Amino acid sequence: MADKGKKGKAVAAPTPGPADKPPPPPPAAEPEDKKDQEDKKKAKSVQPTDEVGTRKGCRRYGWELLNSNKEFWMMGHAEVKILSSQGCLIAALVLFTETSVHPLLTLIITMELSVFCFFFIAYTLAINRYTSFILWPMSDLLNDLFAFMFLMGAVVLAAKSRQTMPVPYLAAMILIGIAGMFALLDICLQTKHFKGKTIQKNVLAPPPKQEQMDENPKEAVKPPEKAPEKAPDKAEKPKEKEKGGKK
Repeated sequence: MADKGKKGKAVAAPTPGPADKPPPPPPAAEPEDKKDQEDKKKAKSVQPTDEVGTRKGCRRYGWELLNSNKEFWMMGHAEVKILSSQGCLIAALVLFTETSVHPLLTLIITMELSVFCFFFIAYTLAINRYTSFILWPMSDLLNDLFAFMFLMGAVVLAAKSRQTMPVPYLAAMILIGIAGMFALLDICLQTKHFKGKTIQKNVLAPPPKQEQMDENPKEAVKPPEKAPEKAPDKAEKPKEKEKGGKK
């Protein structure tokens, strides 16, 4: 009996200790998810070199500013505008102050100076990239064409308005003619923008309003109106058969 009591005591289940605890669950795959998110963010942050990509705000303006200035200076437009406006027209104005000049000459020179400065500021500050509704190469080409015509007309007017030409007056006339030749050179540079390009349709058309976008899907969901008209045709056929049977 004593042996049985001892066996019963030995058979008794031991109290669960710290070693008998169930194993902890496997760790969740959080690091992998974080890595995937980081990889996606890196993929989104990679920007193409020749397009805006997903840039917004200041990042986009910085890219547009660099790209616009690179194109403006590398193609020679900036150099031509600086030489024609600051190098020739301003020097002609300074030389005209020493002698009596026809008022139309100063008006033409100041007008062309202001237009050249406007285009110079627009290209250097990348304003042309944010006003895409204006065809900037075409407008610049037309400006150069009219500038050439006005400056050549100013040379003719300066030659006819005076019989005696002092040296400063003659030098100012030559500078105006050189500025007109620079404008003609800029026309040749502007033609490079039109090579290999086709005109896009509906460029100047305004975008559709939100009300029209909301109405179009509702009209597509409406059922056709001609469907209920077919019901009376089917109902008339059995009547004709009944008439035939009666006969």
